[in-house]
Amino acid sequence: MNSLVTYPEGVNQASNATYFVVQRLSNIMDIIIPFFDKYPLVGVKVKDFEDFKRVAELMNSKGHLTKEGLEAIRKIKQGMNTSRSAAVQHEQSSAQDMRK
Repeated sequence: MNSLVTYPEGVNQASNATYFVVQRLSNIMDIIIPFFDKYPLVGVKVKDFEDFKRVAELMNSKGHLTKEGLEAIRKIKQGMNTSRSAAVQHEQSSAQDMRK
């Protein structure tokens, strides 16, 4: 039955998983970002997505081709994922300490 299903370009299926392979920036701008704008992430990942989106927009406007643009991307990256998660955990721990 799966052989009758047509998936958009970049969408693949293997056993019980479906995944999307990003092959170009336009996939991010036209598919990934609109999807997560429509179906937002929750928690700390919201901020990571906003940063990801800012980097994609910089790249889409060719900002990554300048020294200033690359530096902006580096600064954005420094606050993403584990760096942000660690900061959030520290803030939550501090807030709990203050309530005691």
